[in-house]
Amino acid sequence: VQLQASGGGLVQSGGSLKLSCAVSGHTFKRGTMGWFRQAPGKEREFVAADGRGKYYSDSVRDRFSISRDSDRNTLYLQMNSLKPEDTAVYYCAGDDRTFNTRSYYFQAQRYYYWGQGTEVTVSS
Repeated sequence: VQLQASGGGLVQSGGSLKLSCAVSGHTFKRGTMGWFRQAPGKEREFVAADGRGKYYSDSVRDRFSISRDSDRNTLYLQMNSLKPEDTAVYYCAGDDRTFNTRSYYFQAQRYYYWGQGTEVTVSS
């Protein structure tokens, strides 16, 4: 199973990027996919997830949008109004389950499959 994240890069504050995560060797059609990020010197944190609904961290709500292709096996993250504090390595993750408990979507340990990350740098 491979999750291949792409689309990262260097962008100015206020700009936009769209991340993609292509899945091969598996399908998450009935499961959950999400994005996490890790800034230098910080712990990995939840960004957004698509499971039984769509979920966002407070820091990205209204700026980022998570979506999937119609086969639900390619994940996207449209990032608008980027800020320097969005600078991080972004990881896509997947799990075969959807969760009854909303807070589970925010927890990295709930996701079994992980991609390698794509780096996003937002300059001020």
